[in-house]
Amino acid sequence: MLKGINVLLGVTGGIACYKSCEIVSRLKKLEADVDVVMTANATQFVAPLTFETLSNRPCVSDMFNRDREWEVAHISLAKKADVCVIAPATANVIAKLATGVADDMLTTTVLALKCPVIIAPAMNTAMYDNPTTQSNIATLKDKGYIFVDAIEGRLACGDSGRGKMAEPSDIVDVVLKTVLPQQDYEGTRVLVTAGATQENIDGVRFITNRSSGKMGIELAKAIAKRGGIVTLVAGIVSVEIPEYLHKVVRVKTTVEMYDAVMSELGEVDVVIKAAAPSDYRPKNKYDNKIKGDSVTLELEKNPDIAEAVGRAKGDKKLVIFCAETTNLDEYAEQKRIKKNADMVVANDVTKEGAGFDSDTNVISIFTARGKIYESGKVSKSILAHVIASEIIKL
Repeated sequence: MLKGINVLLGVTGGIACYKSCEIVSRLKKLEADVDVVMTANATQFVAPLTFETLSNRPCVSDMFNRDREWEVAHISLAKKADVCVIAPATANVIAKLATGVADDMLTTTVLALKCPVIIAPAMNTAMYDNPTTQSNIATLKDKGYIFVDAIEGRLACGDSGRGKMAEPSDIVDVVLKTVLPQQDYEGTRVLVTAGATQENIDGVRFITNRSSGKMGIELAKAIAKRGGIVTLVAGIVSVEIPEYLHKVVRVKTTVEMYDAVMSELGEVDVVIKAAAPSDYRPKNKYDNKIKGDSVTLELEKNPDIAEAVGRAKGDKKLVIFCAETTNLDEYAEQKRIKKNADMVVANDVTKEGAGFDSDTNVISIFTARGKIYESGKVSKSILAHVIASEIIKL
Protein backbone atom coordinates (compact mmCIF):
# COMPACT_ATOMS: atom_id res chain seq x y z
CA MET A 1 0.00 0.00 0.00
CA LEU A 2 2.89 2.40 0.81
CA LYS A 3 5.39 0.95 -1.64
CA GLY A 4 7.71 3.73 -2.79
CA ILE A 5 6.76 6.00 0.15
CA ASN A 6 9.63 7.12 2.40
CA VAL A 7 8.65 7.75 6.02
CA LEU A 8 10.97 9.58 8.39
CA LEU A 9 10.22 8.58 11.98
CA GLY A 10 11.54 10.82 14.74
CA VAL A 11 11.70 9.21 18.19
CA THR A 12 12.22 11.37 21.28
CA GLY A 13 12.91 10.54 24.90
CA GLY A 14 9.77 9.22 26.55
CA ILE A 15 8.60 5.86 27.84
CA ALA A 16 6.24 5.63 24.84
CA CYS A 17 9.35 4.94 22.72
CA TYR A 18 8.55 1.25 22.90
CA LYS A 19 5.32 1.90 20.96
CA SER A 20 7.35 3.49 18.17
CA CYS A 21 8.70 0.02 17.39
CA GLU A 22 5.16 -1.02 16.46
CA ILE A 23 4.81 2.03 14.23
CA VAL A 24 7.88 0.93 12.26
CA SER A 25 6.58 -2.64 12.07
CA ARG A 26 3.16 -1.53 10.79
CA LEU A 27 4.69 0.80 8.21
CA LYS A 28 7.01 -1.93 6.94
CA LYS A 29 4.07 -4.33 6.56
CA LEU A 30 2.47 -1.66 4.40
CA GLU A 31 5.66 -1.73 2.25
CA ALA A 32 6.90 1.73 3.28
CA ASP A 33 10.60 2.57 3.53
CA VAL A 34 11.34 3.87 7.03
CA ASP A 35 14.28 5.95 8.27
CA VAL A 36 14.48 6.41 12.04
CA VAL A 37 16.13 9.38 13.75
CA MET A 38 16.43 9.20 17.53
CA THR A 39 17.31 11.87 20.04
CA ALA A 40 20.05 11.04 22.57
CA ASN A 41 17.42 10.72 25.32
CA ALA A 42 15.37 8.29 23.23
CA THR A 43 18.33 5.88 23.04
CA GLN A 44 18.09 5.51 26.84
CA PHE A 45 14.67 3.88 26.43
CA VAL A 46 15.08 1.77 23.26
CA ALA A 47 18.35 0.74 21.62
CA PRO A 48 18.94 1.98 18.05
CA LEU A 49 19.60 -1.63 17.06
CA THR A 50 15.92 -2.41 17.65
CA PHE A 51 14.84 0.17 15.07
CA GLU A 52 17.58 -0.90 12.66
CA THR A 53 16.35 -4.48 12.85
CA LEU A 54 12.72 -3.47 12.26
CA SER A 55 13.42 -0.96 9.47
CA ASN A 56 16.36 -2.74 7.81
CA ARG A 57 18.08 0.66 7.68
CA PRO A 58 20.66 2.48 9.81
CA CYS A 59 19.17 4.36 12.74
CA VAL A 60 20.58 7.89 13.06
CA SER A 61 21.11 9.43 16.47
CA ASP A 62 24.53 11.12 16.36
CA MET A 63 24.76 14.42 14.52
CA PHE A 64 28.46 13.89 13.86
CA ASN A 65 28.68 10.15 13.18
CA ARG A 66 31.33 9.66 10.45
CA ASP A 67 30.84 5.91 10.05
CA ARG A 68 28.86 6.19 6.79
CA GLU A 69 29.18 7.41 3.21
CA TRP A 70 29.84 11.13 3.13
CA GLU A 71 26.73 13.24 2.83
CA VAL A 72 24.99 16.00 4.73
CA ALA A 73 22.83 13.51 6.60
CA HIS A 74 20.03 15.72 7.85
CA ILE A 75 19.56 17.24 4.39
CA SER A 76 19.59 13.87 2.59
CA LEU A 77 17.05 12.45 5.05
CA ALA A 78 14.84 15.52 4.61
CA LYS A 79 15.00 15.42 0.81
CA LYS A 80 13.87 11.81 0.43
CA ALA A 81 11.09 11.90 3.06
CA ASP A 82 7.51 11.87 1.77
CA VAL A 83 6.15 12.28 5.29
CA CYS A 84 7.66 12.71 8.75
CA VAL A 85 6.21 11.29 11.96
CA ILE A 86 7.47 12.30 15.40
CA ALA A 87 6.25 9.76 17.93
CA PRO A 88 6.54 10.12 20.81
CA ALA A 89 6.98 13.89 20.74
CA THR A 90 8.03 15.25 24.12
CA ALA A 91 7.23 18.73 25.44
CA ASN A 92 10.90 19.55 24.85
CA VAL A 93 10.96 18.72 21.14
CA ILE A 94 7.58 20.40 20.57
CA ALA A 95 8.99 23.59 22.14
CA LYS A 96 12.11 23.38 19.95
CA LEU A 97 10.10 22.90 16.75
CA ALA A 98 7.74 25.77 17.65
CA THR A 99 10.67 28.18 18.03
CA GLY A 100 12.91 26.84 15.26
CA VAL A 101 15.65 25.43 17.49
CA ALA A 102 17.88 22.97 15.61
CA ASP A 103 20.44 21.54 18.03
CA ASP A 104 20.39 17.81 17.26
CA MET A 105 19.89 15.49 14.28
CA LEU A 106 16.08 15.32 14.61
CA THR A 107 15.31 19.02 14.99
CA THR A 108 17.87 19.93 12.31
CA THR A 109 16.30 17.44 9.89
CA VAL A 110 12.73 18.60 10.60
CA LEU A 111 13.72 22.21 9.96
CA ALA A 112 14.90 21.16 6.46
CA LEU A 113 11.72 19.20 5.59
CA LYS A 114 9.32 20.17 2.82
CA CYS A 115 6.93 17.23 3.41
CA PRO A 116 4.00 16.93 5.85
CA VAL A 117 4.98 16.47 9.51
CA ILE A 118 2.79 14.43 11.88
CA ILE A 119 3.32 14.87 15.61
CA ALA A 120 2.09 12.48 18.33
CA PRO A 121 2.69 14.09 21.74
CA ALA A 122 3.39 12.00 24.87
CA MET A 123 4.09 13.43 28.32
CA ASN A 124 2.78 13.87 31.84
CA THR A 125 -0.73 15.35 32.06
CA ALA A 126 0.41 18.52 33.81
CA MET A 127 3.10 19.08 31.17
CA TYR A 128 0.60 18.49 28.37
CA ASP A 129 -1.98 20.89 29.83
CA ASN A 130 0.64 23.53 30.66
CA PRO A 131 -0.24 26.77 28.81
CA THR A 132 3.25 26.96 27.28
CA THR A 133 2.97 23.47 25.79
CA GLN A 134 -0.53 24.18 24.50
CA SER A 135 0.71 27.47 23.00
CA ASN A 136 3.57 25.63 21.28
CA ILE A 137 1.14 23.03 19.89
CA ALA A 138 -1.15 25.80 18.61
CA THR A 139 1.83 27.51 16.95
CA LEU A 140 2.81 24.31 15.13
CA LYS A 141 -0.79 23.64 14.05
CA ASP A 142 -0.94 27.16 12.61
CA LYS A 143 2.22 26.37 10.63
CA GLY A 144 0.58 23.28 9.12
CA TYR A 145 1.93 20.53 11.35
CA ILE A 146 -0.53 17.64 11.76
CA PHE A 147 -1.24 16.45 15.30
CA VAL A 148 -2.46 13.07 16.50
CA ASP A 149 -3.63 14.32 19.86
CA ALA A 150 -2.61 12.64 23.08
CA ILE A 151 -5.26 10.44 24.69
CA GLU A 152 -6.41 9.89 28.26
CA GLY A 153 -5.19 6.95 30.29
CA ARG A 154 -2.92 5.79 33.07
CA LEU A 155 0.56 7.22 32.56
CA ALA A 156 3.94 5.69 33.43
CA CYS A 157 4.33 8.07 36.38
CA GLY A 158 1.11 6.70 37.90
CA ASP A 159 -1.05 9.71 37.09
CA SER A 160 -4.20 9.34 35.01
CA GLY A 161 -5.27 11.86 32.42
CA ARG A 162 -4.48 13.28 29.02
CA GLY A 163 -0.92 12.89 27.78
CA LYS A 164 -0.67 9.25 26.68
CA MET A 165 0.57 8.79 23.11
CA ALA A 166 -2.08 7.78 20.60
CA GLU A 167 -2.10 4.11 19.60
CA PRO A 168 0.35 3.12 16.81
CA SER A 169 -2.56 1.97 14.61
CA ASP A 170 -4.18 5.43 14.85
CA ILE A 171 -0.89 7.16 14.04
CA VAL A 172 -0.35 4.94 10.99
CA ASP A 173 -3.93 5.67 9.86
CA VAL A 174 -3.07 9.38 9.83
CA VAL A 175 0.03 8.59 7.76
CA LEU A 176 -2.15 6.73 5.25
CA LYS A 177 -4.65 9.59 5.00
CA THR A 178 -1.79 12.05 4.54
CA VAL A 179 0.08 10.31 1.71
CA LEU A 180 -2.44 8.13 -0.12
CA PRO A 181 -4.71 9.08 -3.04
CA GLN A 182 -8.27 10.29 -2.60
CA GLN A 183 -10.20 7.77 -0.51
CA ASP A 184 -13.05 7.38 -3.00
CA TYR A 185 -13.50 3.68 -2.20
CA GLU A 186 -13.81 4.20 1.55
CA GLY A 187 -16.34 1.71 2.94
CA THR A 188 -16.81 -0.02 -0.44
CA ARG A 189 -16.42 -3.82 -0.31
CA VAL A 190 -14.69 -5.15 -3.40
CA LEU A 191 -13.95 -8.73 -4.42
CA VAL A 192 -11.08 -9.18 -6.90
CA THR A 193 -10.05 -12.47 -8.51
CA ALA A 194 -6.52 -12.92 -9.81
CA GLY A 195 -4.24 -15.50 -11.37
CA ALA A 196 -4.64 -18.80 -13.16
CA THR A 197 -6.31 -22.00 -12.03
CA GLN A 198 -4.95 -25.47 -12.61
CA GLU A 199 -6.87 -28.65 -13.37
CA ASN A 200 -5.15 -31.95 -12.55
CA ILE A 201 -4.73 -34.52 -15.30
CA ASP A 202 -2.83 -37.07 -13.21
CA GLY A 203 -0.46 -37.13 -10.26
CA VAL A 204 2.11 -34.86 -11.94
CA ARG A 205 0.42 -33.00 -14.82
CA PHE A 206 -2.22 -30.30 -15.01
CA ILE A 207 -3.91 -27.85 -17.38
CA THR A 208 -3.32 -24.14 -16.78
CA ASN A 209 -2.50 -20.90 -18.61
CA ARG A 210 0.11 -18.12 -18.54
CA SER A 211 -1.74 -15.70 -16.29
CA SER A 212 0.58 -14.24 -13.63
CA GLY A 213 -2.09 -12.51 -11.52
CA LYS A 214 -0.27 -9.16 -11.84
CA MET A 215 -3.26 -7.18 -13.15
CA GLY A 216 -5.65 -8.51 -10.50
CA ILE A 217 -3.24 -7.90 -7.65
CA GLU A 218 -2.45 -4.38 -8.89
CA LEU A 219 -6.20 -3.70 -8.89
CA ALA A 220 -6.54 -5.06 -5.35
CA LYS A 221 -3.66 -2.84 -4.22
CA ALA A 222 -5.00 0.28 -5.95
CA ILE A 223 -8.49 -0.09 -4.50
CA ALA A 224 -7.13 -0.81 -1.00
CA LYS A 225 -4.98 2.33 -1.24
CA ARG A 226 -8.14 4.28 -2.06
CA GLY A 227 -9.92 3.01 1.05
CA GLY A 228 -11.65 -0.09 -0.33
CA ILE A 229 -12.26 -3.19 1.77
CA VAL A 230 -10.70 -5.75 -0.56
CA THR A 231 -11.20 -9.51 -0.61
CA LEU A 232 -8.79 -11.23 -3.02
CA VAL A 233 -9.58 -14.69 -4.40
CA ALA A 234 -6.25 -15.80 -5.86
CA GLY A 235 -5.34 -18.81 -7.93
CA ILE A 236 -1.77 -19.45 -9.06
CA VAL A 237 0.11 -16.13 -9.07
CA SER A 238 3.74 -15.22 -9.71
CA VAL A 239 3.79 -12.03 -7.66
CA GLU A 240 3.65 -11.35 -3.94
CA ILE A 241 0.24 -10.79 -2.38
CA PRO A 242 0.26 -7.74 -0.05
CA GLU A 243 -0.49 -8.35 3.63
CA TYR A 244 -2.75 -5.32 4.03
CA LEU A 245 -5.74 -6.62 2.08
CA HIS A 246 -8.87 -7.27 4.14
CA LYS A 247 -9.08 -10.97 3.22
CA VAL A 248 -7.22 -13.39 0.94
CA VAL A 249 -8.69 -16.71 -0.21
CA ARG A 250 -6.29 -19.06 -2.04
CA VAL A 251 -7.66 -21.58 -4.54
CA LYS A 252 -6.30 -23.93 -7.18
CA THR A 253 -9.11 -25.17 -9.42
CA THR A 254 -11.83 -23.26 -11.25
CA VAL A 255 -14.50 -25.00 -9.17
CA GLU A 256 -12.72 -23.86 -5.98
CA MET A 257 -12.60 -20.29 -7.34
CA TYR A 258 -16.30 -20.49 -8.26
CA ASP A 259 -17.21 -21.68 -4.76
CA ALA A 260 -15.10 -18.96 -3.11
CA VAL A 261 -16.56 -16.15 -5.25
CA MET A 262 -20.16 -17.25 -4.76
CA SER A 263 -19.54 -17.65 -1.02
CA GLU A 264 -18.23 -14.06 -0.74
CA LEU A 265 -20.72 -12.49 -3.16
CA GLY A 266 -23.26 -11.53 -0.51
CA GLU A 267 -20.64 -9.55 1.42
CA VAL A 268 -19.39 -7.25 -1.37
CA ASP A 269 -20.53 -4.30 -3.48
CA VAL A 270 -18.28 -4.82 -6.52
CA VAL A 271 -16.85 -7.94 -8.16
CA ILE A 272 -13.81 -7.62 -10.44
CA LYS A 273 -13.09 -10.81 -12.36
CA ALA A 274 -9.45 -10.33 -13.34
CA ALA A 275 -8.48 -14.00 -12.95
CA ALA A 276 -7.99 -16.41 -15.86
CA PRO A 277 -9.76 -19.59 -14.74
CA SER A 278 -9.50 -22.66 -16.97
CA ASP A 279 -12.57 -23.05 -19.18
CA TYR A 280 -12.25 -26.86 -19.19
CA ARG A 281 -11.09 -29.64 -16.89
CA PRO A 282 -10.28 -33.31 -17.56
CA LYS A 283 -13.40 -35.45 -17.23
CA ASN A 284 -11.37 -38.31 -15.78
CA LYS A 285 -8.56 -37.71 -13.29
CA TYR A 286 -5.77 -40.14 -12.50
CA ASP A 287 -3.94 -40.37 -9.20
CA ASN A 288 -0.81 -41.81 -10.78
CA LYS A 289 1.23 -40.66 -13.75
CA ILE A 290 -0.33 -41.78 -17.04
CA LYS A 291 1.90 -44.06 -19.14
CA GLY A 292 1.72 -44.83 -22.85
CA ASP A 293 2.77 -43.67 -26.29
CA SER A 294 -0.36 -41.56 -26.69
CA VAL A 295 -2.99 -40.15 -24.36
CA THR A 296 -6.50 -39.00 -25.18
CA LEU A 297 -8.05 -36.50 -22.79
CA GLU A 298 -11.77 -35.88 -22.64
CA LEU A 299 -12.54 -32.44 -21.27
CA GLU A 300 -15.67 -31.08 -19.65
CA LYS A 301 -16.79 -27.49 -19.18
CA ASN A 302 -15.98 -25.67 -15.96
CA PRO A 303 -18.57 -23.36 -14.40
CA ASP A 304 -18.54 -19.83 -15.85
CA ILE A 305 -17.87 -17.71 -12.75
CA ALA A 306 -18.56 -14.34 -14.36
CA GLU A 307 -21.84 -15.50 -15.84
CA ALA A 308 -22.95 -16.94 -12.48
CA VAL A 309 -22.14 -13.63 -10.74
CA GLY A 310 -23.99 -11.74 -13.50
CA ARG A 311 -27.14 -13.77 -12.84
CA ALA A 312 -26.96 -13.36 -9.06
CA LYS A 313 -25.50 -9.87 -8.60
CA GLY A 314 -28.66 -7.80 -8.19
CA ASP A 315 -27.53 -4.17 -7.80
CA LYS A 316 -23.87 -5.10 -7.32
CA LYS A 317 -21.41 -4.03 -10.01
CA LEU A 318 -19.60 -6.67 -12.09
CA VAL A 319 -16.38 -5.94 -13.97
CA ILE A 320 -14.96 -8.65 -16.22
CA PHE A 321 -11.78 -9.04 -18.25
CA CYS A 322 -11.69 -10.20 -21.84
CA ALA A 323 -8.46 -11.42 -23.50
CA GLU A 324 -8.82 -11.87 -27.25
CA THR A 325 -6.68 -12.28 -30.37
CA THR A 326 -9.17 -10.96 -32.97
CA ASN A 327 -12.36 -8.84 -33.17
CA LEU A 328 -11.73 -7.28 -29.75
CA ASP A 329 -14.57 -4.73 -29.75
CA GLU A 330 -17.16 -7.20 -31.03
CA TYR A 331 -16.28 -9.97 -28.57
CA ALA A 332 -16.05 -7.56 -25.63
CA GLU A 333 -19.58 -6.27 -26.26
CA GLN A 334 -20.92 -9.81 -26.70
CA LYS A 335 -19.41 -10.85 -23.37
CA ARG A 336 -20.71 -7.77 -21.57
CA ILE A 337 -24.27 -8.60 -22.62
CA LYS A 338 -24.03 -12.37 -22.14
CA LYS A 339 -22.55 -12.13 -18.65
CA ASN A 340 -24.65 -9.13 -17.54
CA ALA A 341 -21.47 -7.20 -16.75
CA ASP A 342 -21.36 -3.49 -16.03
CA MET A 343 -17.88 -3.08 -17.45
CA VAL A 344 -15.51 -5.08 -19.66
CA VAL A 345 -11.75 -4.51 -19.64
CA ALA A 346 -10.55 -6.00 -22.90
CA ASN A 347 -7.12 -6.52 -24.39
CA ASP A 348 -5.69 -7.95 -27.57
CA VAL A 349 -3.02 -10.31 -26.25
CA THR A 350 -1.24 -10.32 -29.63
CA LYS A 351 -0.14 -6.70 -29.12
CA GLU A 352 3.36 -5.98 -27.86
CA GLY A 353 3.35 -5.24 -24.13
CA ALA A 354 -0.15 -6.61 -23.56
CA GLY A 355 -1.59 -9.66 -21.89
CA PHE A 356 -0.27 -12.41 -19.68
CA ASP A 357 2.82 -12.30 -17.47
CA SER A 358 3.75 -8.74 -18.43
CA ASP A 359 4.25 -5.66 -16.25
CA THR A 360 2.43 -3.59 -18.88
CA ASN A 361 -0.88 -3.88 -20.68
CA VAL A 362 -2.87 -2.36 -23.55
CA ILE A 363 -6.57 -2.14 -22.73
CA SER A 364 -9.94 -0.89 -23.90
CA ILE A 365 -12.82 -0.34 -21.46
CA PHE A 366 -16.43 -0.95 -22.49
CA THR A 367 -19.69 -0.17 -20.67
CA ALA A 368 -23.28 0.15 -21.84
CA ARG A 369 -22.19 3.49 -23.34
CA GLY A 370 -19.75 1.73 -25.65
CA LYS A 371 -15.95 2.06 -25.63
CA ILE A 372 -15.13 4.69 -23.03
CA TYR A 373 -11.35 4.33 -22.78
CA GLU A 374 -8.44 3.05 -24.82
CA SER A 375 -4.81 2.95 -23.68
CA GLY A 376 -1.44 2.55 -25.25
CA LYS A 377 1.17 0.38 -23.54
CA VAL A 378 1.03 1.39 -19.88
CA SER A 379 2.17 -0.23 -16.63
CA LYS A 380 -0.44 -2.40 -14.93
CA SER A 381 -0.04 -0.42 -11.71
CA ILE A 382 -1.13 2.78 -13.48
CA LEU A 383 -3.91 1.03 -15.41
CA ALA A 384 -5.23 -0.35 -12.11
CA HIS A 385 -5.99 3.21 -10.97
CA VAL A 386 -7.52 4.07 -14.36
CA ILE A 387 -9.85 1.06 -14.11
CA ALA A 388 -10.64 1.83 -10.46
CA SER A 389 -11.62 5.40 -11.39
CA GLU A 390 -13.94 4.18 -14.17
CA ILE A 391 -15.60 1.70 -11.78
CA ILE A 392 -16.39 4.53 -9.38
CA LYS A 393 -18.26 6.31 -12.20
CA LEU A 394 -20.63 3.33 -12.43
